[in-house]
Amino acid sequence: MLLRTILAATAAVTVLLVPATAAHAEPTSTAATTVAADTGTTAEATTAEAAAGANPVIVVGGLIGISIAYEPIAARLRADGYRVSIYQLPGLGFGDIRESARALSSYVDQVRAATGAAKVDLVTHSQGGLVSRWYVKFLGGADKVDRYVSLGSPQQGTYVANIINFLGLGSCAGIVACQQMSIGSNFLTDLNAGDDTPGAVRWTTVRTWQDELVRPVDNAALADGATNVLVQAWCPLRIVGHLGLILDGTTYTIVRQVLAGAAIRPNCFAL
Repeated sequence: MLLRTILAATAAVTVLLVPATAAHAEPTSTAATTVAADTGTTAEATTAEAAAGANPVIVVGGLIGISIAYEPIAARLRADGYRVSIYQLPGLGFGDIRESARALSSYVDQVRAATGAAKVDLVTHSQGGLVSRWYVKFLGGADKVDRYVSLGSPQQGTYVANIINFLGLGSCAGIVACQQMSIGSNFLTDLNAGDDTPGAVRWTTVRTWQDELVRPVDNAALADGATNVLVQAWCPLRIVGHLGLILDGTTYTIVRQVLAGAAIRPNCFAL
């Protein structure tokens, strides 16, 4: 059944969402791949220095995103010297995204209290990007978040969510979060109204042409001054799926460059 396939893929992936159309970190020439390889060592050194005094990093999961699924990227960050925790969406993200954002607000305050940090950095996947954006935009997160990175978040929605209704199976089979991630939903209309990258937060989105769950792929980008990175604009031969964004070495080099405040030059050969 198509519905079962969609839900299974969503579960394995765990997470969707963020906004679209901004300053692009995409290269203007095919020399980008060579530059990425040549500068990999320098970028790693910059990252190591930056991690020493960096903000705590919270990895925000997505729909059906159990925390263990994000251990690979969390482990990479810890190995690079970052203080990392994983936020699993309440109820595995099936409920109202706005409620998940309220719970994230409390979690961020707990992390800040435990670490003594004024701000945190958010590395989000799929739906986690939308949860985090709602927190920043409507729940005071703009004063508590320094950097925001989304990996495959349907900032403008995804037709994968709409297709269930199209097939006559009801509006997302009654799953509230799925309804909210449908293109044209009231939730996304509110989230994307006005400035979709508010505050002094440094906004970055990462997307991939092979994303099975965020379609069209450009719906994973943001506007209003965000840095939007398409993996294949730098590394044309790199194949990265939705779940792969939290496992892929090249994608991780983008994440750590963003957190280090370094220029984005992905390492196309990273494992």
